[in-house]
Amino acid sequence: MTTLLYWLFKYVLIGPFLRATGRPVISGRENFPASGAALLVGNHESVADWLFTPLLLPRRVTFLAKSDYFTGTGVRGMLSRWFFAGSGQYPIDRTNADAAQAALNAGMEVLGSGQILCIYPEGTRSPDGRLFRGKTGPARLALRAGVPIIPVGVKGTNEYIRSISRLRRPDRVQVIIGEPLDLTPWAGREGDRAAEREVTDEFMRRIQALTGQDYVEDTYGADMKKRYEAVLRSGHNLLDQPVEGQR
Repeated sequence: MTTLLYWLFKYVLIGPFLRATGRPVISGRENFPASGAALLVGNHESVADWLFTPLLLPRRVTFLAKSDYFTGTGVRGMLSRWFFAGSGQYPIDRTNADAAQAALNAGMEVLGSGQILCIYPEGTRSPDGRLFRGKTGPARLALRAGVPIIPVGVKGTNEYIRSISRLRRPDRVQVIIGEPLDLTPWAGREGDRAAEREVTDEFMRRIQALTGQDYVEDTYGADMKKRYEAVLRSGHNLLDQPVEGQR
């Protein structure tokens, strides 16, 4: 049923609207594997990122999502489960101390079945359009599963959401598939934190090359969000604050 919902969403319920309004284009399609498991890692500017990326790819793409989306009750809970299951989400419990292990286990299950998994290494949407330091979980997962890492750059989704909400025609959304990252230099180093950081920094640089975003390699996106929230609570203007790396 879940598989049927996925293709129904893609080709009937949501896909035609996204294609008509976002007029998305894809480049680097030759870098996407025709078969076998692979881990996609991409930038995360908007809630629309996980809608446009699978829309333009020939195989099903799975994302990890909070289990809360699948446990609601009543009509709202049913619609939530229907939507997130149909759009390729895989539920994980992020509420306990073992959340990172739960995500790793879920990712291993998806990749172990030969599927395509997509993860956003920044761990949160960018608060200001820049690309932030990647978390090492995706690298740990790929090294353990022995699958290629494929960087993905998505451009225009933030502007797409703003334009659609204001009933304006947005610019085209772009999805760029980069060349797979060869993990041979890190072979046999599963569980090595230094190796995980090296792999993460490498694919984050590749994502930046695809998107052209400013890259803040020493700051996590979640930490920057907290800084912005603190500034707003203080009543200061964000525009008056020094930009990271320009102090």
